[in-house]
Amino acid sequence: MLKIYVGWDPREDLAWEVCRYSILTRAIDKPIEVIPLVQSDLRARGIYKRPVDNLASTEFSLTRFLTPSLAGESGFAVFVDCDFLFLTDINNVLNEIDPTKAVSVVQHEYLPKEEIKMNGCIQHTYPRKNWSSFMVFNCHHPAVHQLTAELVNKAAPSFLHQFKWLDDELIGNLSIAWNYLEGWYPPGATYLNAIHYTRGGPWFEHMKNCSYSTEWFSELEKMLTNLPNTNFRVNHANNY
Repeated sequence: MLKIYVGWDPREDLAWEVCRYSILTRAIDKPIEVIPLVQSDLRARGIYKRPVDNLASTEFSLTRFLTPSLAGESGFAVFVDCDFLFLTDINNVLNEIDPTKAVSVVQHEYLPKEEIKMNGCIQHTYPRKNWSSFMVFNCHHPAVHQLTAELVNKAAPSFLHQFKWLDDELIGNLSIAWNYLEGWYPPGATYLNAIHYTRGGPWFEHMKNCSYSTEWFSELEKMLTNLPNTNFRVNHANNY
């Protein structure tokens, strides 16, 4: 069973709900498990021990690198930011995996123009930015075993996000269809597997008319219609 770990942040709970729904409703051929990476839970379990970083743009900025530790040492495991909308079965990404690689990502050449991120945080630019927003870990690979919880709790953020814990030749490349950056790549593409609203998505008032907002709102409407969680429906339906 493919395990998908999704970054969760209380400021983007609605994004997480829609992301999860878009994954679950399209994974029809093989079983999957979608698991939120909740920092408070990881701290309570004694897994994540770093000091609270009030400057981090999300609560999952670094907890994402715990994915292999949480998933175990067999098969593949995925991490994805919560600001994604999936348009196809996430199991299909395994068709692009080179099993000799330790981790596979979309290797963007991305230099964001915005100075402020979607939630008011400073937009930091660094090499390999957004590579870590969608990662497929080969949990069999011995190089992945080096990414221990102890390392994640001690290493510099740049060491983790720039994949300095790994030899470059062990980083596999995925097509941009799996991490299509809204506002960066040209709109109108028809080959997309997943849209990444990296500038902030339609769940933010000022981004309600961003590219591919129609697709996101359509997914939200489907979720509100089909999700049996009435409390969620009451809390959010009237805002959209």
